[in-house]
Amino acid sequence: MGVVTGPARAAGAGGRQGPKQDRSRATRQRLLEAAVSCLAERGWAGSTVSVVAERAGVSRGAAQHHFPTREDLFTAAVEYVAEQRSRALRALPARTRPETVAALVDLYTGPLFRAALHLWVAASDEPQLRERVTELEARVGRETHRIAVDLLAADESRPGVRETVQGLLDMARGLGLANLLTDDSARRDRVVAQWGRIVEQALGGDG
Repeated sequence: MGVVTGPARAAGAGGRQGPKQDRSRATRQRLLEAAVSCLAERGWAGSTVSVVAERAGVSRGAAQHHFPTREDLFTAAVEYVAEQRSRALRALPARTRPETVAALVDLYTGPLFRAALHLWVAASDEPQLRERVTELEARVGRETHRIAVDLLAADESRPGVRETVQGLLDMARGLGLANLLTDDSARRDRVVAQWGRIVEQALGGDG
């Protein structure tokens, strides 16, 4: 066989790198998903890199190749799922405002919120982690607010509308906290239904 040179050789090398890059991306995603699950189920203290790597089915060395520190891993994991959540929200079909209120509340009662809460608690005692988590949560909060405004067809130029949307998100966060210890679904359903009516009245003809 002759020696492959020039563009043909470069193309061959690129072809060999493709599957490797795909595997690397798949490994990274497994680690992120495993990290979120561990944080939600075990909390910060029980969620070590080794535990996450075992759940993801990869070696500790492979985990540290993608995320050199524990803080890197968990902040990236929560950000990853937050981005997934944002995409899911943007993909929601047109709904009534009460239905949109219920969909927004659902964001704060799932595993992402539970994982994020553990990260917040850990960040309160870890200065290096606190700075990164604070920045992340500010960005996620702004994005969630923008999406909520779009979904609710809210006109924030009207007095009180911005505060109404923010109050809805704050209420949803509080319901998520209440749901951590017990199944609060029955009370939550009543509160969400009432908030749906409040938001509809407050936003009036914005939609």
